[in-house]
Amino acid sequence: MTLDSDPIRLTQFSHGGGCGCKIAPGLLAEILARAPQGLVPPELLVGTETSDDAAVYRLNEHQALVATTDFFTPIVDDPYDFGRIAATNALSDIYAMGGTPIMALALVGMPIGKLPPEVIGRVLEGGAAVCREAGIPIAGGHSIDVLEPIYGLVGLGLVHPQRVRRNADAQAGDVLVLGKPLGVGILSAALKKGALDAAGYADMLRYTTQLNRVGIALAALEGVHAMTDVTGFGLAGHLLEICRGSALSARVSLGQVPLIPAAARFAAEGVVTGASARNWDAYGADVPWPEAAPVWQRHLLSDPQTSGGLLVSCRPEALDAVLSAFHAAGFGAAAAIGQMEARAAGQGSQVQCVA
Repeated sequence: MTLDSDPIRLTQFSHGGGCGCKIAPGLLAEILARAPQGLVPPELLVGTETSDDAAVYRLNEHQALVATTDFFTPIVDDPYDFGRIAATNALSDIYAMGGTPIMALALVGMPIGKLPPEVIGRVLEGGAAVCREAGIPIAGGHSIDVLEPIYGLVGLGLVHPQRVRRNADAQAGDVLVLGKPLGVGILSAALKKGALDAAGYADMLRYTTQLNRVGIALAALEGVHAMTDVTGFGLAGHLLEICRGSALSARVSLGQVPLIPAAARFAAEGVVTGASARNWDAYGADVPWPEAAPVWQRHLLSDPQTSGGLLVSCRPEALDAVLSAFHAAGFGAAAAIGQMEARAAGQGSQVQCVA
């Protein structure tokens, strides 16, 4: 999992890896609450109001620009794999809005005195490989000398204004569909402990480097109301964002949530991430946990996902079409996991979990 010619382990430089190094949701909300409001022109279709995946700016009647940026510290030791994962994760935000990527800019921060040029070059090669797969160029970027390795992309895409899929347009009665199984954060924790075998690492790469380009097809389906990707705040956190933005609650059937088998085993053995606990501390009060459900399942719901799956809210009549689109695109684990509901009288948005 490192270059044969170089024993350097990228994760030794980072205090957290992948989307697990995101600022905790509670602290982030406090920081953003202090940020001054900027200009909000009528062309800005999606801004910061609902913590959506990307900004969307209407260019004309038929086109809107989707703009996003995402970068993080290493989640794996292999530099090429790190680049692939980071690039796949960054482009996911465009797909989550229903957009088609058109180009990217690279964001590179490396400890120049500690990493040789060939290692840094492999990170960039990994990112470029994913962008070629997505059919877009890396047209520029910016680099700095920092203490921890950082890599990611600015992603730009296009979408028809009427096909923008926000995280705030779910409707009561909608079915929730998750595109990828949970557990990437737990696998990364096992990797750091030296407990992840080759099969587990292959699973980790399989999901973190699978482009969510199915979002383009999903946005074109009638009955798909809302969409987001599950990343650093875990399934529970990003579903809460849909609930709050849509002024609704949600019900999740824990037995229907797809899990990476190795991650479920590690979670049952107590292998979890610190970010999972921070996530739960931030929003656990709004996710009442059933007594009949084991704690390890809770850890998976708050597990930070790097390059996680799309979470779709759609009419029940659209469910078959949504699942068919996922499965045809190679997302074999995609499954219906719950539904959106009206909020209880006098209560805010909640995610009710059913054992």
